[in-house]
Amino acid sequence: MSSLKSLARINAYLLKFEWIDGFVSVVELRNLREECPCAKCKGESVMGQIVYPGIRILKPGMNELSSLVPTGNYGIQATWKDGHSTGIYTWSMLREIAEKYALTDEQIQKFIENDEK
Repeated sequence: MSSLKSLARINAYLLKFEWIDGFVSVVELRNLREECPCAKCKGESVMGQIVYPGIRILKPGMNELSSLVPTGNYGIQATWKDGHSTGIYTWSMLREIAEKYALTDEQIQKFIENDEK
């Protein structure tokens, strides 16, 4: 079961995580996309052999989120505006991303100010 309390878009670039234990963080959507766990993005290995190294191709809309859909009781599946939708982020993976890429209040404010211009 998820310890995620809420997940909300602040603007076109930022996602806010609130966890049941009180931890709150805001991350850039581009960081969420960079951490996409699918085989196409991260690569794939079978029995220790790399079968597919993972390739990232820059495309318009690749860091723009279309939707986040719950997947079972273990995570969410993201769909990006470039059509990519094969990555399923587990709750523990989302927590790691939320901690690793947490923005400071100053960084968040700069994103909000730039968005208002």
